[in-house]
Amino acid sequence: MDDRLAAPQIAATHPTNLPPLQLLIAAPRGFCAGVDRAIRIVELTLQKYGAPVYVRHEIVHNRFVVDALREKGAIFVEELDEVPDGRPVVFSAHGVPKVVTGDAEDRGLDYVDATCPLVSKVHRQAERLIKDGRHILFIGHSGHPEVIGTLGQVPEGAITLIETIDDVARIAPADPEALAFLTQTTLSVDDTAEIIAALRERFPAIAAPRGEDICYATSNRQAAVKQLAVQCDAVLVLGSPNSSNSVRLAEVAKREGTRALLIERATCLDMTWLDGVRTLGITAGASAPEILVRELVERLAQHFSIHEKELDGIVETMIFKLPRSLEVA
Repeated sequence: MDDRLAAPQIAATHPTNLPPLQLLIAAPRGFCAGVDRAIRIVELTLQKYGAPVYVRHEIVHNRFVVDALREKGAIFVEELDEVPDGRPVVFSAHGVPKVVTGDAEDRGLDYVDATCPLVSKVHRQAERLIKDGRHILFIGHSGHPEVIGTLGQVPEGAITLIETIDDVARIAPADPEALAFLTQTTLSVDDTAEIIAALRERFPAIAAPRGEDICYATSNRQAAVKQLAVQCDAVLVLGSPNSSNSVRLAEVAKREGTRALLIERATCLDMTWLDGVRTLGITAGASAPEILVRELVERLAQHFSIHEKELDGIVETMIFKLPRSLEVA
């Protein structure tokens, strides 16, 4: 992975006689296996083909990561027609509709699919359910790239998007006995459970996915924030505002009754927001590198006498294989 995304050992001289601040750091936090894999795919594609390499959509939703890859020669575009003939293209971790892959093949483009394997699993389930004659109710956020990619795996009209419990009450399926539900991988665990309960109450015959669709990293980070929030006066979440899993972490902390704020990096923090805070929780979304956590701690140390403690949490060991075309011997 790009060295810029690693966490450096920072040595600095801090002012003395500063007010105390207890820092509680969530675990797990930051990069998940799917994000780590996607970044590595862009780096290896650059090594294989040379710059520039085109990436359709942000590879992951984090400006720091995107800027670091841009400096190495990645060019980020929103549509495939922005990719010139003869240059490779990487599809983001969120997945793309089948039509995008088809267009790339029709043009003879070399492409590498960095879709998170857990998102690909949802795609395969959607295809199987449609073959079984079921209509899919997909729980997710309208306009999110992962949702667009999943809806694009099956014929138009085969999936109905469900965003809220109110949507459950409004839908009128043609055959209530032939339904199934799937979910976006980066949703609020609690909110999704409420929607699923409402679906099952209204449609008792609805088929559930094989295993949990919300990914392990999303679930683990939300559980860690619940543990964190009840011990803190406030929680800072490092992540981009277009990162679904990062936004959810701030929501989870607020649901626990704790003040929470999502920031992209340390320089975005107005220090007056910490007025009255004696114990501060810190976490990072699944697309935010650890270097941003250390950067935040270092900035706080310029204003407070800090005592830092990492909470105990689940140790994640998941590793996803790279595409065969990029495997390093």
